[in-house]
Amino acid sequence: MAKYKDAVCRLCRREGAKLFLKGTRCYTPKCAMSRREYAPGQHGQGRIKLSDYGLQLREKQKVKRIYGVLEKQFRLYFQAADKSQGVTGEILLQQLERRLDNVLQRSGLASSTADARQITAHGNVKVNGRRVDVASFQVKVGDSVTINNKENIIKHVKANIELTKDKGTPKWIAVDTNALEVKVIKLPSRDDIGFPVQEQLIVELYSK
Repeated sequence: MAKYKDAVCRLCRREGAKLFLKGTRCYTPKCAMSRREYAPGQHGQGRIKLSDYGLQLREKQKVKRIYGVLEKQFRLYFQAADKSQGVTGEILLQQLERRLDNVLQRSGLASSTADARQITAHGNVKVNGRRVDVASFQVKVGDSVTINNKENIIKHVKANIELTKDKGTPKWIAVDTNALEVKVIKLPSRDDIGFPVQEQLIVELYSK
């Protein structure tokens, strides 16, 4: 699958929010958002008034970057949400929240989405006792996500937990840091989204 390979710190600066895309660096004073809280580029410090379309586009880009998905995959998520019963924007966010890589990142077992994907791709994650190496796997209520009992991966995950201990975890998952286990206790609600998101702008953009 295609992936973004350029500098990720500039993405946080473009969206004007810390998206925790760099992993451990995001929790230190070296974080680019802590040092330069303005958009990248030579005109980054200028005042730019966005049109309605510009606001909608920026919101879509921000959500894509938070969850680490590219345009084609994001559009598929939207189409599935649009066909479902309920509020399209909330269903879209719920689908993104339920991604396995996001669960690892939000639980603190991974320091970033990229870190979560690496842990998953290397076969170090089990869902209900079965190995899952697909980052986009959708967890459901009752699922148990655990980490393989390998010394090197356990050391890495415990370091992540210590690093992210003050970040907090959403209410829809329960984390056992001793057993390195995450249980899905309910579906994520709109209030569980950990970033300021205006999903209605995304719905308006795709509805044109």
